[in-house]
Amino acid sequence: MKSVIATLMLLVALSAGAATPPDLLEIQQRWARIQYQLPEKERAPAFEQLALEARALVEAHPQQAEPLIWQGIVLSTWAGAKGGLGALKLVKEARQSLEAALTLDETALQGSAHTSLGSLYYQVPGWPLGFGDDEKAEHHLQKALGINPNGIDPNFFFGDFLLTQGKPERARPYLDKALRAPARPGREVADTGRREEIRARLDKL
Repeated sequence: MKSVIATLMLLVALSAGAATPPDLLEIQQRWARIQYQLPEKERAPAFEQLALEARALVEAHPQQAEPLIWQGIVLSTWAGAKGGLGALKLVKEARQSLEAALTLDETALQGSAHTSLGSLYYQVPGWPLGFGDDEKAEHHLQKALGINPNGIDPNFFFGDFLLTQGKPERARPYLDKALRAPARPGREVADTGRREEIRARLDKL
């Protein structure tokens, strides 16, 4: 489970709209530095601290979806870095945060709540250990593609989902499209890491 969730939430979206809290940009950038630039053994405590800051941002902006989305992302990647049974509690909290974001604005951050939930549902173990559900995964990933059809993340994760379903030829076009997705200003570290993930999947094909 650790290796699966460790790559689960490599989701980096542009913050959109003047109402987005400026501190969210700092959380996004710090998340990328922790995920891609810190040694693996140092990530769990760094994500734990970042989760506290994300929670504080949610409390300061309870009616905005964007902080809730990033709280879910941080909790999920902390779960991946932590591993073990304790990770299940964190991914359940992440799911709650993302579901709350959907009730506020499902299009926030280009549909990232749908992308994140879809990723959780296909990568978290199913019952009795977790809440994994391939049908729900496909539903949310398709919703994400409907909102952001050219985005790097929805295309990557839908392609990766299809790989887990044993459908490599269906997966290839989505992975190719993800690799060609436009660069996101200010998200260079995250985009570089994402493209490495995509190339790894394509190499396996």
